[in-house]
Amino acid sequence: MRQYPRALGRLINEFNKLPGIGEKLAQRVSFHILSLSDKEAENLANSILEAKQSIKYCSVCGNLTEKDPCDICTDDSRRQDVICVVESPKDVVAMERVKEFDGLYHVLHGAISPMQGVGPDDINLKSLIIRLQGSSVQELIIATNPTIEGEATAMYIAKLIKPSGIKVTRIANGIPIGGDLEYADEVTLLKALEGRREI
Repeated sequence: MRQYPRALGRLINEFNKLPGIGEKLAQRVSFHILSLSDKEAENLANSILEAKQSIKYCSVCGNLTEKDPCDICTDDSRRQDVICVVESPKDVVAMERVKEFDGLYHVLHGAISPMQGVGPDDINLKSLIIRLQGSSVQELIIATNPTIEGEATAMYIAKLIKPSGIKVTRIANGIPIGGDLEYADEVTLLKALEGRREI
């Protein structure tokens, strides 16, 4: 491996620790940062520090926010009787892009995965149970990812919540728009058949 000046090697190493960034991309990003003006580099560094210092988790839903509770939880125009349960704050962003869901969210910060040693106590599940007690929530929409871990988490939550009388639903899974049936695996086709609706 080529030897870099110590500071550049450290920068490459730090970028290489980020998810999805391999050695080559870490090098490219590091060299790009070196080509920035001092002011641009300072702005980048300050924005990282500001985000790290000012962003926290909402005490109600667990989403990322600068103020607690977050804007979604304090928005009176949103439905208070429906909560959509997602795995991460990125999922809230994805749901909000659709502009169709007008209820509240609950972020689990992960999914149950016995293989990785992640159980129900390791995700933000206890606060959901407390949140539902004595609330006006009529429906819980489980929007965990369509993975083994996401399905296990959805089943666990459904089994836990159903006795309370709250309606528990799961987002539909199946063939994506623009997808071809010939490339779909058996589980995806099965979920698509199970989630079929009348047209």
